[in-house]
Amino acid sequence: MDWSLILNQSFLISMLTTGITLAIPVLIAVLGDLITESSGTLNLGLEGFMAVGAVSGFMTSYYVQNQGGALAPWSPWLGLLMGLVVGIVMGLLMGFLVITLKADQVISGITLVVFGLGLSNYIYRQAFTTLSERLNSFDPINIPGLSSIPILGDLLFKFDPTVYLALFLVIAVWFFLFRTTWGQKIRAVGENPGAAETSGINVNLTRYAALIIGSALVGLAGAVLTVAQLGLFVENVTAGKGWIAVALVIFARWRSPKLALIGAVLFGMADSIQYRIQALLQIAKGAQTVPYEFLLMFPYILTIIVLLYRTKLIDRPAALGEAYDRK
Repeated sequence: MDWSLILNQSFLISMLTTGITLAIPVLIAVLGDLITESSGTLNLGLEGFMAVGAVSGFMTSYYVQNQGGALAPWSPWLGLLMGLVVGIVMGLLMGFLVITLKADQVISGITLVVFGLGLSNYIYRQAFTTLSERLNSFDPINIPGLSSIPILGDLLFKFDPTVYLALFLVIAVWFFLFRTTWGQKIRAVGENPGAAETSGINVNLTRYAALIIGSALVGLAGAVLTVAQLGLFVENVTAGKGWIAVALVIFARWRSPKLALIGAVLFGMADSIQYRIQALLQIAKGAQTVPYEFLLMFPYILTIIVLLYRTKLIDRPAALGEAYDRK
């Protein structure tokens, strides 16, 4: 293969910008789960939550666009809003199982993965007869002056609005968890629910609130995937991104939005590299030299390696995964 196809400015900029974009759904899901698991509620159902958010966001945006009218220009935003709302519904369902009924949190999470994936596929098949439906997504925001800066303009100032929304959420989640009373209550409940109850904090209510907020962001992440990035819905559209988000919560030590951002960007870059390498191998007619299945595995292998490194630094909430029985 001609390495000049890779070692050039255009390719590297394209790879980096694509990597940042691909990181966004995972990042938003990780931020949501950081809030949930900081309260001591283990949520392994992110894959299912994202799938339901993805189909609901796509369908909302698609129907609003095709009906026309005053709301049509706002259809992508309405799609994201619907993903957020459906995420809340899934969070309430999860809360009913693990907080009210005190069901096993691992089993409940995996059950909601199966439920979410099946439900999203069923809804789409009932609504559409083909897999070719498309919608118009966000246009990139070219920030005047900044977007024209060589190299940096392409890398930082020519993304769609969801990229900037995700970066804002990194700051917002950090501020919420570490600089607000509610954030302190959530972390206290995650560390020692008995002591938190003694100090006047309603443990179950706090866990419900954290689960609802976190699940809303996970549903939003799914909608970002279909509405802002792909412009379509296909079965298994999440492609394991929910499980990657679960792993990156551990990487982020259950409490660090900054580490969540780093982990998500690493995954996005790995995903971007494998797509680009596949394309170049096809151009060079050397697809047989590296099986494409290995390239598809690359982002997930990298995530596992990083996760294994971070296991030495685990600092999870002490009460994570434990149901609370009020004495």
